[in-house]
Order: sequence, then C-alpha cells, then structure tokens
Amino acid sequence: MRAFRYRLYPTKAQETALLDTLRLTRELYNAALQERRDAYRKVGRSVSVYEQMRSLPEVKAVRPEFKRVHAHVLQGVVTQLDRAFQGFFRRVKQGVTAGYPRFKGQDRWNSFAFKQVWDNSRNTWFGPGKVLDTGRIYLPNIGNVRMKMHRPMEGKPKTLTIKKEGNEWYAVYVCDAPTRPLPDTGSAVGLDLGTAHFLITSDGEFVDNPRFLQSTLKKLRVAQRSLSRKKRGSKRRRKAKQHVASIHRKVAQQRLDFHHKAARTLVNHHDLIAHEDLNVKGMGQGNLARSIHDVGWGQFLNLLSLKAADAGRRVIGVDPRFTSQRCHACGHTEKANRRSQAMFVCVSCGHEANADHNAAKNVLGRAVPSGLNGRGQPHAVV
Repeated sequence: MRAFRYRLYPTKAQETALLDTLRLTRELYNAALQERRDAYRKVGRSVSVYEQMRSLPEVKAVRPEFKRVHAHVLQGVVTQLDRAFQGFFRRVKQGVTAGYPRFKGQDRWNSFAFKQVWDNSRNTWFGPGKVLDTGRIYLPNIGNVRMKMHRPMEGKPKTLTIKKEGNEWYAVYVCDAPTRPLPDTGSAVGLDLGTAHFLITSDGEFVDNPRFLQSTLKKLRVAQRSLSRKKRGSKRRRKAKQHVASIHRKVAQQRLDFHHKAARTLVNHHDLIAHEDLNVKGMGQGNLARSIHDVGWGQFLNLLSLKAADAGRRVIGVDPRFTSQRCHACGHTEKANRRSQAMFVCVSCGHEANADHNAAKNVLGRAVPSGLNGRGQPHAVV
C-alpha cells in the first residue's frame, strides 16, 4: 500500500462545503460516542458498529443536512469510532495506559474519508475522488475541485481522505501499488544516529543534523508570546494561533522532506542497512528531549523501513548497548575507550577512530557478524 498526497485548491463555495462536511462528520462522531456511553450506563453493553450504521438512515430523516454527506463518509466516521474503542480495549487488556475515546473539538477534527473509490468489478472509478482530465477531482455534493497532481498515481486507489492542514486542503489516496525492487549493490552499511550529526555510516559518511526546530526557535518564541497576550475567544487570538501552528507545520514539513531524501539515498546504495534499535520514546523524555524530537529518529526509521521493503532491501535493528564503548578493531569493551564526544581510543590495542564512526562499524558487525551482506555475499567494511 502506498499513499499519494496532492494539494487541493477549492473555490470559496467548495471550501464552505468542505468545512460543512467536517462539521457534520465531527457532530456524528461525538453523537455516536455519546450513544455508546449512554447505552453502556443504562443496559451494561455498548452499541455495535453495525447497529450504529443501520441507524444512519434515521439520522438523515431527522437531520436532512446529513443527506449532503456521502454515505461512505458517514459510515467511515462510525468505523473510525469503533477502531478507537478497539484500541482502547486492547490497551486495557495489555495493562498499559488506555486513553478512553474522547469527544472531538473543532481543532481535533480535520479530515473525512471515502472508504471506496475504485470499482474492482468494472476496473474503473467508483465515483468519489475520480481524477478528471481537467486536473480536478470529483467530490460528491462538493463539486469538481482543482488539484495539483505533481506526480502520477501508481496502482489501484483504495481509499481517499480529504484533509485540512491550517488553511490548506489535501487529497490523500491510498493505493494498492506493486513493489519496485532495485538491483543488487552488494553493499551493507551500519548507521549510528546522533544529535551532533544526524547519522554516521560505517563507510565514514557524516550527514549533518539540519536542526530545523532549533533554527526556528527565535521566530517561534515571538509568535507564542504574541499569542499569550491575546484575549481568549477573540479573532486576533485565533489568527495568532494559526500563525504559531503554521510555523510548527513548516518545521515538520522540512523535517519530513529531509528524512525522505536521507532514507532514499541509503536505500538506493545499500542492500542491507543496520541501525541501533533505540527506545526513541523513552529517550525523548530525558534532558535531551528537545534535540531528540528535533532530529526525529522515529519518523526517519519508519520511512527507511517502508522504502526498503518497497525496494527489496533489508533493514535490521540491533541491540544498541555498548556500541559506543566497544573497539571495532579488537572487540575490547570499556567505558574509558570513549574519550570524548568525537574521539575513541581503545585502552587495550590503542586503536583510534572517530567515536561515531567506530560505533557505526559495531552496529554493522552485530547485524552481519559473518562478514556477509544481506544477500549472502561478501562485503568490504571500511
């Protein structure tokens, strides 16, 4: 499955219809949640997803405005709520913090979805989300919305999600697309992730950490101070809040673009990629929380795994313990080996190297201890 995200440019009338759809779907979600809560309190059992779907025609009869919303969108709202409850009960069973499904405010509801856009029996568009020759897509009861299709869609589209981010609208197609295996390179690489450098490879390549959030902090502080001075509920506060959100959104988009490019470069050049299996969530709660969240290891490793699976590559996470204290040359492990942030000197054999480069070699050695790459072929370790 592969997602394709395109920018939408609705007219004012179309944007009004889109916002109206968001409002109605959010109202339906909250009403369905309230119905489940009330049913459990009265009779000791909740309402099933199928019972709530069967009651949708009754909702339309009482509230005619819901007729303007496509049936698949309404069914998707009920399904979304059911998945929230499934996740809640799963976490309760696992004994972790559960997080009961909560009501959605206006700022916490920014999308709606069409659960089916392709008719497999006729091998053509089902209707919603159909891409027209005029560079627009068809959305029922909304119209033909202009879309910038910056790259072609691959495979058969399964679902379509219309999403609002700030003042921008996007269409996200999830497609059943075939994999695209890349030719073998005969290369394997180990990665040491850091905050001083984004990553260091076992081949000796250093990728700098762009620090997108750090470079934007001054601008962000000014915007947040301005927001704090605005009166709650005022139009100026809402405008200031949107400005702060736009700064955060730009940082997130810059980081995502950087992660995509870094992951693509690694996947194109190596058959096997080894990295430390880090507890990113736990590390993000310590003294270096801001730096760790800024560098975004979790998002990068997720993208790396997805791109590798699509290209027929292998990504392996290894135990990160003592990779920084172990000498790659002789295998001696001692805390004193790590002389500083940048220097590694083995107290046993005297081997000297950059500390991060030495750790990256250890990561690769743990992933491929036999000296073979991911396809059973010899590889050279620099």
